[in-house]
Amino acid sequence: MAIVPSRARPTTPWAGRRADEEYGASAEPDWRGIDWGEHLQQVEVGGRSVNYVDIGGERAADGPPVLFVHGLGGAWQNWLENMPRTAQERRVLALDLPGFGRSEMPRDGISVSGYGRCVHSFCEQLGLDEVVLVGNSMGGFVCAEAAIQFPGLVERLVLVSAAGVSITNLMRRPALTWGRTVAMFGTYGAAHSYHAISRPVIRHLSLGFVMRHPTRLRMDLCWEQVHAAGTPGFSDALEALLAYDFRHRLSEISCPTLIVWGKNDMLVPVKDADEFESVIPNARKILMDDTGHVPMLERPVKFNDCLIDFLAEPREAPRSEAEATV
Repeated sequence: MAIVPSRARPTTPWAGRRADEEYGASAEPDWRGIDWGEHLQQVEVGGRSVNYVDIGGERAADGPPVLFVHGLGGAWQNWLENMPRTAQERRVLALDLPGFGRSEMPRDGISVSGYGRCVHSFCEQLGLDEVVLVGNSMGGFVCAEAAIQFPGLVERLVLVSAAGVSITNLMRRPALTWGRTVAMFGTYGAAHSYHAISRPVIRHLSLGFVMRHPTRLRMDLCWEQVHAAGTPGFSDALEALLAYDFRHRLSEISCPTLIVWGKNDMLVPVKDADEFESVIPNARKILMDDTGHVPMLERPVKFNDCLIDFLAEPREAPRSEAEATV
């Protein structure tokens, strides 16, 4: 299959007025009602401190825990709209990959294979024998790599606009543009940055490469996505993404795999979803209309429904031949 850069283009700040009511609607339970400080913890992985959140431990007996892995320039807060709902069904964890959020840089530098080993070591440190991995963008790349390296660890896999197929410098420009813009907020100071992102036009300009309609998302959620930006791992992680090719190994993923993509993703072309689905043996995809690179934030209610349904499926659910569009 020929892989081409994304043909999606940015919208205007006022285009969000035409989005449907589901776009940007917060999920229930609302993440704003949780004292996240009570759930934040640190663990040493590879001689470095890794920051993570752990919630829903009372559901530990209901199935393998769900581990969320953020994308480039992200942190555990990328999953704020998804963790409370998932925690009603399972124990839920989300980590800051080394070099991002509040996790230290790794000793041996950043690489996709190293991040895959980090996920495995993180689970070992917490005594997690088997998990469901859910990764967005770079996090999807890392989760797929972990599923290849450690098949016994991954009970099932969810790839959300995952990197790893379009290995091309053509994606460098939008990724760097967005990364530098978001990193700018980290240099301004909290008060100045909060004031800036509260202005719809600036919010759209800073997040428009990632979200289809940033002005439709509540400002506090957008703030949580950018206030920890500017972490030291960004440039090294971007180089690692562009240098690593694992397409010839994707067929080794043996667990059930759900692929979720926004049809208007500007960072990773939607055709990559077709490639993942065609190569991973037990995979199927869901495409979301009028949605960008972070469907779990743009359409959290729909995303959560898809995730919960996937968790409830029998382990050896047959592959669906039909493409779903929601």
